[in-house]
Amino acid sequence: MRIHFIAIGGSAMHNLALALHEKGYEITGSDDDIFEPSKSRLAAKGLLPDAMGWYPERIDPSLDAIILGMHAKKDNPELISAQELDLTIYSYPEFLYEQSKEKTRVVIGGSHGKTTITSMILHVMNYHDKEVDYMVGAQLEGFDTMVHLTEENDFIVLEGDEYLSSATDLRPKFHLYQPNIALLSGIAWDHINVFPTFEDYVKQFEIFVSQITNGGALVYNQEDEEVVKVVESSDNPIKKYPYKTPSHAVSNGATLLDTPEGPMPLEIFGKHNLNNLEGARWICQLMGVDEADFYEAIATFKGASKRLECIAETERAAAYKDYAHSPSKVKATTQAVKEQYPDRKLIACLELHTYSSLNPDFLTEYQGALDAADVAVVYYSPHAVMIKQLAEIKQEQIEEAFQREDLITFTDPADFKTFLFTEEYQDSVLLLMSSGNYGGLDFTEIKEHLT
Repeated sequence: MRIHFIAIGGSAMHNLALALHEKGYEITGSDDDIFEPSKSRLAAKGLLPDAMGWYPERIDPSLDAIILGMHAKKDNPELISAQELDLTIYSYPEFLYEQSKEKTRVVIGGSHGKTTITSMILHVMNYHDKEVDYMVGAQLEGFDTMVHLTEENDFIVLEGDEYLSSATDLRPKFHLYQPNIALLSGIAWDHINVFPTFEDYVKQFEIFVSQITNGGALVYNQEDEEVVKVVESSDNPIKKYPYKTPSHAVSNGATLLDTPEGPMPLEIFGKHNLNNLEGARWICQLMGVDEADFYEAIATFKGASKRLECIAETERAAAYKDYAHSPSKVKATTQAVKEQYPDRKLIACLELHTYSSLNPDFLTEYQGALDAADVAVVYYSPHAVMIKQLAEIKQEQIEEAFQREDLITFTDPADFKTFLFTEEYQDSVLLLMSSGNYGGLDFTEIKEHLT
């Protein structure tokens, strides 16, 4: 097949392009700019466009399909050309479904934990040499790409994102997969730019559950009240398997999971990650991996990229970075680090970077999110607020939202960096939470400073 990618440079898009190239498809693509690591990875396989920009002449009737990335707008010249030629146009998730219609589709959904749970499942499968197709939202240790597609594998494991599919397909991505087996980890309002009310947001998960195939299975977090409401209100004739955080203990900085064979040390920590682990165990069981084999494999799981990733550690200090940005994720991550290091000062730094987090109407959702920190810091860029065409945010609004009188706020990246590099880190843990980079912070400098 000849397939052209419009906006090939995206994290998900370029991984799909690489996966299809590996499968033997003829791949071309365009983008207006491509950054690392996408640029080097595409170049290594000869898939990097020879010039940046949109070129309608690249679209011709011999193409079997167009895959449209979320980055491309409705007025994209190549998209318009494809529409005029009446070519088959897929969104990213739509194409994944086409590739997996004859497989058992396992879809991991929820406001938080999706990437980690998907990563845990794939780690276990890889550990036991069980071949599956997959799509996951982070680069995993031991895996070449974030997408893998074959003709022969029976299972495909998909991270089910609730964000929109493309400029021309405004359905949430996870509505397109029609899972045979699904997991729902939690529901906490996010993507306010797309789902302006909490009710709008919850509705997407109701639809997700309703689309599980007849006789399929749903594994769900019974500790999340909203999840329980959605599951109990569904009349879809499916099997339902509740899970909860397993029994565990923290001792001398190590997390020990209670198993039938006794306490087992883990590489990961935090109640939310233990909850994720239990969900992954249920899914693996439904995929044919028994409990003992699951525990053997999961003991070696070090975590997904950018999820509570240790970037520096000495005998008396440590630094972690995490992708957490929504209120529920920030709260869970901050609590997890404090529970793991109860005798150390926790310096938690959050960057408000996404559309939702910079929206004045959404800010109040962050109340209590940093309460577990001994030193709470918030950084945001007024320029980012302006670019997103949102109302101006004042420092007083931030302080009011988090309900901490001692909250430290920064709007200048240089001032924030000065704070980081003048802070005393003996008997401390630094936690950096962001889906951005604090206006250009070099995380390797943090490691050098601590060590």
